[in-house]
Amino acid sequence: MSAGGGTKAIIAALGANLGIAATKFVAWFLTGSSSMLAEAIHSVADSGNQALLLVGGKRANRKATPEHPFGYGRERYIYAFIVSIVLFSVGGLFALYEAWHKIEHPEPITEWKWVPVAVLVIAIGLEGFSFKTAIQESNHTRGKTSWVDFVRRAKAPELPVVLLEDAGALLGLVFALFGVVLTLVTGDGVWDGIGTAAIGLLLVAIAAILALETKSLLLGEGANPEDVAKIEQAIAGTAGVECIIHMKTLHLGPEELLVAAKIAVPPTDRAEDVARHINDTEVRIRAAVPIARVIYLEPDIYSPTKATPASASDAAVTT
Repeated sequence: MSAGGGTKAIIAALGANLGIAATKFVAWFLTGSSSMLAEAIHSVADSGNQALLLVGGKRANRKATPEHPFGYGRERYIYAFIVSIVLFSVGGLFALYEAWHKIEHPEPITEWKWVPVAVLVIAIGLEGFSFKTAIQESNHTRGKTSWVDFVRRAKAPELPVVLLEDAGALLGLVFALFGVVLTLVTGDGVWDGIGTAAIGLLLVAIAAILALETKSLLLGEGANPEDVAKIEQAIAGTAGVECIIHMKTLHLGPEELLVAAKIAVPPTDRAEDVARHINDTEVRIRAAVPIARVIYLEPDIYSPTKATPASASDAAVTT
């Protein structure tokens, strides 16, 4: 997933949400609708989230330092996790509180009755544009992967976050429209509160999904199966390498992969030959998987009858 594609989707979502938030606040001020207030706060939270993603992307590009020798790529995961917290607390919990207040003390919409309907229809169009942009950018790297797998397996957090936020925003607008229209038709403000409650539950659910996925990235995920297979083929196809004794991978960031492997070399090789084999293997790995930027290869002599506990505990892959 390219950082450029993610940035384009974030900027499109940020512009749409800022405009939508302003119109929703005006509609809330004129009508007093709790659905409009919940949606306005939702748009403000989304705008802040997109700003956080942009900050995280910029900070992640800093060069490695002695204190952080593997760089700052994981800052993108940290900011994505903060996004889930903001969405949960600012968006979801506020909407649920406002819904409880509105249901306990319902108030009909008596002034500027159809303003919120017009605002919500316009907002649906703007959110649809943002969602379409996120889908288009995601399709560049999604391939034939299902949307569920794309969100779960993506190593770059920006596009999945924007996709879920935009999908949630569209559903939230539908819930708000439902509550507002029924309030106008029936004159019962409880419907406005029910629409607000639906928005709050939706935001809490999306925040939970984002938190779980970014937590996994923060803990450290290995390469996807396709890249693992390419790395194994690259190592196995190198002259002078007999087999892979064991191998582990770890994402240091969305576009930076660490590869550590113990490889078997012929017992008769000289040190000069072993060094050449290792160098050739590194070149082949980087050609197969360009994001494999940090590679550690340990040569060893493979003997099934003398396998060490460490080797036996790792999933050994022989060729």
